[in-house]
This record gives sequence, structure tokens and C-alpha cells, in this order.
Amino acid sequence: HSPSEPAIERSVVDLYLKYQMRTIEASAFLDLTDNIVYYRAAGLGLSAANEIEIKNKVIAKISRREVATKFIQPAPTNILKRLVEQDLISELQAKLAEQVPMADDITVEADSGGHTDNRPLVCLLPSIFLELRDEIQRKYCYEQAVRVGVAGGIATPQSALAAFMMGAAYIVTGSINQSCVEAGTSQYTKQLLAQAEMTDVMMAPAADMFEMGVKLQVLKRGTFFPLRAQKLFDLYKNYNSIEDIPPLEREKLEKQVFKKNLEVIWKETTTYLSQRNPDKLIKAANNPKMKMALIFRWYLGLSSRWSNSGEKGRETDYQIWCGPAMGSFNDWVRGSYLADPNNRKVVDVANHIMRGAAYLFRIQSLKMQGLQMPATYMQYRPQ
Repeated sequence: HSPSEPAIERSVVDLYLKYQMRTIEASAFLDLTDNIVYYRAAGLGLSAANEIEIKNKVIAKISRREVATKFIQPAPTNILKRLVEQDLISELQAKLAEQVPMADDITVEADSGGHTDNRPLVCLLPSIFLELRDEIQRKYCYEQAVRVGVAGGIATPQSALAAFMMGAAYIVTGSINQSCVEAGTSQYTKQLLAQAEMTDVMMAPAADMFEMGVKLQVLKRGTFFPLRAQKLFDLYKNYNSIEDIPPLEREKLEKQVFKKNLEVIWKETTTYLSQRNPDKLIKAANNPKMKMALIFRWYLGLSSRWSNSGEKGRETDYQIWCGPAMGSFNDWVRGSYLADPNNRKVVDVANHIMRGAAYLFRIQSLKMQGLQMPATYMQYRPQ
């Protein structure tokens, strides 16, 4: 979801449709947009047996009940009507869209890295999403009920087993994947993640929803990004323009955060927006506060790129999305071959988590049957 750049969101959907990308994950949505509904409805049709075919699959990553309701229900009639009027979908597709849910799968996002509400999984999954899904299923009687999986906090066999025992259809890992060999993060970032503990995370302003005050969860160990990003948001709240910021504060910004003159930053921002979003540039010319937000976004946007590319001299500004699961994973693999990030491969890590969950399930089943066994049997360690 790109609330401040709807044209970018539409362009992404156009690419998905052009190249027939049949499964997408929709994340950080605050509400349904014409774009996500367009993608879903454009893939609907009737089979030879006159049954509804859903070609464009949607996995919605959600942490709020009100947003989940919209993705489990059919697409809104008013949006479908607009899409028909724009000749983006047919009348038939609009009618079919009113008979199927907006998403095939709902990933319940608990206390995760990046965009998150920091909600506990044990409360979020059973009492909100499974109950909500069943309630809407009874109303619409879909041929295939929406599946509900979980993300956020999944990093060990214990957490995976807990999710499945609560009724999850699948699990998704995120934070721990970033420390793996295949991740597009720099080696320095991988090392920081491999050293993280559960308390080494905090919330910081998000680049894509900066003006709205939306925050995301990042690593605070080894980087000043979360503190500097919060400082930028505080300045944005307290002042109406760059010129209103006291000279001493501005000097600190230029020396410690941007490491460039703010006029230079604005020139770079202007060059970037002239190609990506010229309309926003026009609006900023008459809106000093918007101009200030765009300058601050320069730092927020580039900091994650620096982390991935391993930008030298910018290590203390790396923005690394990370949840507390990273710390619990590091605790679990300490002393094993997976303690070294150079040995972490995503398939191997996933295999150990699933094998461990299956092992622990069998141990618990045996205990419930009255079998006594040593405490050492209660743990699964990767070998």
C-alpha cells in the first residue's frame, strides 16, 4: 500500500497484470483501494463447468480486525462500479467479485519487524481472526473458506508449534530470514542481526507513511537510526518549515544525520521526484511543511538502502526492520552451527523450525499419555 503515492501502487498492479503474476502479498493496507480490488477482480472468470475461477490470488498481511473484515468480505460494490465505468473490468467480473472474498489467505501479523501493531499472537489469532473468518464464512458460504496463517514472532519450533496448535493454516518467518545467506542485506547487517537479543528492537517513524505518524519496528543495536528518525518526526511536528527550525538544531541535522547541507538534500530530492512523482513536487513548492517532510524522507528512504548495500561510513544510520523474534532465534541456535550467519540458509532454517515443531508435538502427545521422559527430551536443537 502506498497511501501517499497511489500512482506507484497502480503502476505495480499494472505490471502484475501485464506479466500475469498470479499470487501477490498485500501488506500495510489501511483500507481497500481501487488498485488492489482491480487486481483481484481482473483475474475472475467462469470455467467450462460454469464455476468461478480465481486466477489472481491475494495473501493479505493484516494486524487489525477492521482491515481483515474488508479482505475476508467480497470487494465493495462502489469500487467495482468505478472499475467497470473505467473499462478496467467487465460487468461479469464485477458480479463475480461480489461472490468471492478479496483475499484467499489472511496472514495475521503479530509483533513483527517493519509495519506492526506489536500485538501478541496468542490474543490476535484465536479471538479475532479465526472467529472473524468463521463469522463471515457463515454469512457468505464461500466454496473455499479463507485460510488464516500467522507471522510475527515465529522463530523457533516452540513458537511454530504454538501457532499451529491455535489453528494457524501456515506460518511465515520474516526477521530471521534477513540474517540468512540468501538475504539481500549486507554482511555487516547480517552480523548485527545474528548478535541481536529480544530487547534490541524499537519503533521508529516509517518512510512511506511519515506524515501520518505511522511507525515500524527496527533493530536498535549498532545503529542510531531509530533515535535519529524519531528526532526528525519531532521536528516535523513542532515546526512548519525547514526555515523555522532553530539554527543550532539545523546544524546538528546537517552534521550528524544528513551529513550534507539541507539545500543539497532538497536538490537531490527534487531530481528524484521530478522523475517519480512530479505532482508532489508541484504541491511542495507551495507547502513548506510538505517540503520539510520530503527532505526528512530522504534520510528515512536511503537508510534502508544503505543497510542492504553496506554503505561505508553510514553504518550508524542503517535502517534494519526487525522484530523480537530475531533475538529468540539467536538464543535457540546459540552453540550450534546456525549461530554463524554464514551457515544460515532459509530452507535449512525453515526445515529445522518445522522438524522441531513436529518433534515437540510428538513429545507433548506422549506426555499427555502419561509417558515420563528426561527434561533434555523437551528441546530440539539444530544439528
